[in-house]
Amino acid sequence: MRSALWRLSFAITSMIALAFLVPLAYVTKQIAHDRALVEARSQADAMVAALASAPGDTSASLVRAVVTLPAGQSGRLAVHLTGQPTVGTSHALAADVERTARQRRSQTVDAPGGLAYLQTVVLDGDRTAVVEVYVSDDELSRGVSAAWLALAGLAVVLVAGSTLVADRLGARIVASTRRLAEGARAFGDGDLQARVEPDGPPELRDAARSFNRMAEQMVAFADAERELAADLSHRLRTPLTALRLDADAMPPGPIGERMRQAFDALDDEIEQIITQARRSVVDRGPETTDLVEVVADRLAFWSVLAEDQNRPWRVTGGREPVYVPVSESDLISAVDCLLGNVFQHTGEGTGFEVHVSARGLFVDDAGPGIADPAGALRRGASGAGSTGLGLDIVRRVAESAGGRLIIERSPLRGARIAIELDPFAAETSTPRAARKIVR
Repeated sequence: MRSALWRLSFAITSMIALAFLVPLAYVTKQIAHDRALVEARSQADAMVAALASAPGDTSASLVRAVVTLPAGQSGRLAVHLTGQPTVGTSHALAADVERTARQRRSQTVDAPGGLAYLQTVVLDGDRTAVVEVYVSDDELSRGVSAAWLALAGLAVVLVAGSTLVADRLGARIVASTRRLAEGARAFGDGDLQARVEPDGPPELRDAARSFNRMAEQMVAFADAERELAADLSHRLRTPLTALRLDADAMPPGPIGERMRQAFDALDDEIEQIITQARRSVVDRGPETTDLVEVVADRLAFWSVLAEDQNRPWRVTGGREPVYVPVSESDLISAVDCLLGNVFQHTGEGTGFEVHVSARGLFVDDAGPGIADPAGALRRGASGAGSTGLGLDIVRRVAESAGGRLIIERSPLRGARIAIELDPFAAETSTPRAARKIVR
């Protein structure tokens, strides 16, 4: 945009300069031409006065009169008398001189290398003399080159100055536009604190203020949704408390103990959901979570249920941390959805495998598979009696991490549901003292 502005300014200023300078250059040349002819007429008039005061028409008096004038001294003056030799240096053609004497009027005629000004003089006895003043081409264009050079320099200065001013103005507009674009890009990338300082032309200032108002309203809407989620999560505490009392009333044993542990875990999850939901979206900076650590935590929970249902399972990979740019709570929800999908939609005793690496998280099962993968991704639609939200949650988390959700046939002849990561979006480091996945 900046280059377009200065190119436009350069083109417009150049056209204006040419529109004025071309006629001005012509006028300058015409002025020099007229000045030379005026000087020639002045020399001719002086010679006419000398002829009128000369005693007689002797050649000696005419020669003295010619050499006293600057034009005569430079060899540009001549006097033509009928029937007598020409006094001085003549450049005009004889035919032009005779025609001028016959017509008895002054005129300018072409001569070799310039012009000749011919002026008639009527002497005593009705005789006619012709005074010739020669003007060379150099005299006709004297000072024109210098004037044209000055005009060209002035044009260059004007064009360069106007282009520079346009470039400075364009730089200010472009800088304001770039800051507005950077602010919008940062907000779109998840920096909800991104705002734009209004500056530049009035239109860009108004656009920046409008962007800031839009950003504030979007943050307010997001906070309202978070508060609603916190309120809904808090309402789960009442039935959860009743269920916990029933679990506490169960006789000691592995089943009761497992139920109490499940209620404790559920209570912790609800507390975490409420805490995260009450935080303003502005206070949430970019978060990075280790996928391997989250998978290890969730497998520790789901492995107990797998043993109760006699499900053979194994896990591969996970020897190095894999960091993904999503919050821990969102990643936990996605992993639980993937693992819970196996337990919910396959029968007891059905095995599954989990593979985690820099490529992402792959969960394979030996169940019946998914007949309609596209339909399974429609939010709220499920062909197995569930809410139909689980896979949509996984899809949104995968896209937030810079990857994608894939559903295909697994090597176990069941379903493979995976979060496939972009290799440049997941950061893999060297092995460190981190928690390993339970085998």
